[in-house]
Amino acid sequence: ETPPVRGRIARYALGDDYHEILGDKLRALLASLEAEFGTEHQHKLYVDTGPVLERPLAHRAGVGWQAKSTMVISETLGPWMFLGEIITTLPLATDAPAPDRCGTCTACLDVCPTKAITAPYQLDARRCISYLTIENKGSIPEEFRPLIGDRIYGCDECLEVCPWNRFAQESRETQFRASRLEPWDLRELLTLTPQQFNQRFKTSPIKRTKRRGLLRNVAVALGNIGTEEDLPILERTAADHDEPLVREHAAWAVKQLKKRHGLP
Repeated sequence: ETPPVRGRIARYALGDDYHEILGDKLRALLASLEAEFGTEHQHKLYVDTGPVLERPLAHRAGVGWQAKSTMVISETLGPWMFLGEIITTLPLATDAPAPDRCGTCTACLDVCPTKAITAPYQLDARRCISYLTIENKGSIPEEFRPLIGDRIYGCDECLEVCPWNRFAQESRETQFRASRLEPWDLRELLTLTPQQFNQRFKTSPIKRTKRRGLLRNVAVALGNIGTEEDLPILERTAADHDEPLVREHAAWAVKQLKKRHGLP
């Protein structure tokens, strides 16, 4: 469950870094394969660590179907899952591709805040909040900033509305639990030094945004949901933060906040 605080974070990032967790599990699986079949075969492991089109592969392997949101959905887990791969020369029996069970549902298309799902099975990544707040390293286009709302890392909207969630299960892996991420306050996050950011998020996927990316997102969120009490820290950030990217978005947030509250 997402903690009840200002500033939403995609659920996959609430625990420890899935790259490390799944990597360890894949290495354990590979060790069991080698114990059973020998070590003469070649193997390569991936957990978002290379240009592998894992969603189409997951569909062909029978894990689930690539849905209208472009996410992979499992009949038994819903859309809440990670994908990892072992590419191997070991001859293994193949599974049948998973059938598409989206039917006439368009919930994911309807709920997307930025309309990034432009048509069934088509995603414009340039509009996706997950892209804008994580992979995008520069300025967030102003047309999308109000639509980001209070999200400071990623977006779960298309996952949360999926009817297949009724089959989702809570993971038994304790490293994914939200309690492993230190509680956050948006105003306090804006004051993080590079050293503090590195220390706080060293075991979290959030480190991917780097400090300037996360604080950029925090400024946008405060511009959207902030109160008059948030104005002083935003004005200080806009005036003298060491990162130009953060100053730019803080200045935008100040204007938004003043306009919303009728302040001069």
